[in-house]
Amino acid sequence: MEPVLVHGVRFNMKTLRFTVLAIALLLPLSVVAEQLVREFSGSRTSQTAEFEVDAPWLIDWRVNSEFVDSMGMTVVLLNEPSRTHAGTIMKTKYPGNGLKLFNEGGRYSLKVDAVLANWTIKVIQLTPEEAEAYTPKKKSLL
Repeated sequence: MEPVLVHGVRFNMKTLRFTVLAIALLLPLSVVAEQLVREFSGSRTSQTAEFEVDAPWLIDWRVNSEFVDSMGMTVVLLNEPSRTHAGTIMKTKYPGNGLKLFNEGGRYSLKVDAVLANWTIKVIQLTPEEAEAYTPKKKSLL
């Protein structure tokens, strides 16, 4: 097999394949991106399946409706397995979307109360560095 010239360095094909494979295997260890844990969607009131997340994590919600003047939606976070109230994520009477960042992990489910609304909710696992990008920056007074 003829050697391959890469940036002025000669490689035989076996060495080149090994190098490319090694880089491809190591790259995911050093570059971690947000990870979709679960995605839920519907058009009526529903209780989602349980999911487990580590801190930090994010909920990305979207809601729309053909009946804008009559729609409404509330999403509540429940601790599992006790199904105790852990907080209200959002409440709206209008189409829209939003994000909510959480700094405490655990096992949860969502209680979605929807009237004339189509909704999608994504549960996304973040790294601490990614969470920083979602954290509002404090503005100085000067």
